Amino acid sequence: MKKGLLVVVFLLGAKMAFAQAYSNFDKNQEIKFNIGMFLATTSVEFGYEYFLGDDTSVGAILHFDGDGEDYNGSFGFGPNFRAYFGDLPRSGAFAEAFGLYLKGEKKYNDMGSRIVGEYSGVALGLGGGYKWVTRSERFTLELNGGFGRNINPKEFQDDFIFRAGLSVGYRF
Repeated sequence: MKKGLLVVVFLLGAKMAFAQAYSNFDKNQEIKFNIGMFLATTSVEFGYEYFLGDDTSVGAILHFDGDGEDYNGSFGFGPNFRAYFGDLPRSGAFAEAFGLYLKGEKKYNDMGSRIVGEYSGVALGLGGGYKWVTRSERFTLELNGGFGRNINPKEFQDDFIFRAGLSVGYRF
């Protein structure tokens, strides 16, 4: 009887010794939809994020807009790198560095005539935000913002770009 009880106590103790403070992070990928931008401007923006560890990730966004005169153009694609600073891994406050290739059009006046100028450019920027994750670590809600500088703007194009969003995501 004592030997059986000793074996049970030993097995339970070994199980608790190998317990981890956090879940096993087998969901390293996340896809997201920027619902805030869609509701505000009817733009469609999808995102992808791959977690390199508990506090860093790389990702990309893909942006479409039917109105080429919006501040971020009619099409955009760009990578990003994030560092998380929250109490829990892969959530909480984050800072990011991003790049963005964008394409669009702008109406402007040139010597009294109205001209539509098409442009494409590259911007680099910084941003930040906050990410909440459900207990199941499947669904996320993210609030973010940032600004960047166009590297090669045309004379009719804005020098700065802005990013903002309220995204819902799914981890797999």
